[in-house]
Amino acid sequence: MKLGDTLRSRRRGAPGSASSPARREGGRKKGMPPGSWRLAGRLALLAVVAFGGGYVVATRVIFPPPPPPGDMVEVPEVVGLSVEGARASLADAGLELGSVEGLRHPGIDSGLVVGQGPLGGQLSTPGGAVRVTVSLGPLRQTIPDVARLRGDRALRVLEASGFRVGVDSADSDLPAGAVVGVDPAPGTVLAVPGSVRLTLSRGPSLVQMPYLLGIAQTQALDSLAVLGLSVAAVDTVFRFGRDQGLVVEQTPPADSLLPRGSRVRLSVGRGGGG
Repeated sequence: MKLGDTLRSRRRGAPGSASSPARREGGRKKGMPPGSWRLAGRLALLAVVAFGGGYVVATRVIFPPPPPPGDMVEVPEVVGLSVEGARASLADAGLELGSVEGLRHPGIDSGLVVGQGPLGGQLSTPGGAVRVTVSLGPLRQTIPDVARLRGDRALRVLEASGFRVGVDSADSDLPAGAVVGVDPAPGTVLAVPGSVRLTLSRGPSLVQMPYLLGIAQTQALDSLAVLGLSVAAVDTVFRFGRDQGLVVEQTPPADSLLPRGSRVRLSVGRGGGG
């Protein structure tokens, strides 16, 4: 064996060399074996279970909560009863009627209990007082007279009085926007919030002036009467031929929109000997 081969074999087998078995074994020892993780998880779970069990034992066995006092009574529900009915119900339970307060309520009749303290189902000492709140009923207001006001002002007055206002409209000889009717009538006492219907004028109803030229005078007068129009005057105009006795002029012209009761003028043809 040569001297060089002997030295190389010694270097491969030296304890400090990177390829030695001892160094390879040491490299594997740096990480934690898989079994150690499972053991740590079991220990943590055991600690949580032990803590929870100790808490339950401490709060339920060693230091249990005090039992409810045996001399307490249950408060009855008195909402919806009259004051005297509430007093009797509380007396049957060994309690007393305490202070009584009033409250305006729009939907519950006067004299009925709408609230109590303590509440029904809670516990109280025997002979304890229960406070109640009693409905005074809805607030009542008189409908103001708004018949002479314009619609927008009448609406504001009614709403300021606490009423809910609905608005209708109708044809009327009054100017557009004027109050035509109030339902219920002014002066009526109504619970608030109550509903009031306000009817406003659309103004006089309009009719269309018919085309009357070329028809007989009597027929023209009948047509105007049906529409609610009247004739202010009938003039005569000299005409030859067949225009005699027929309407030859009209004022206002056809298709004009007129309020009912308006007066119109007609001109009727006549012959030379009229």
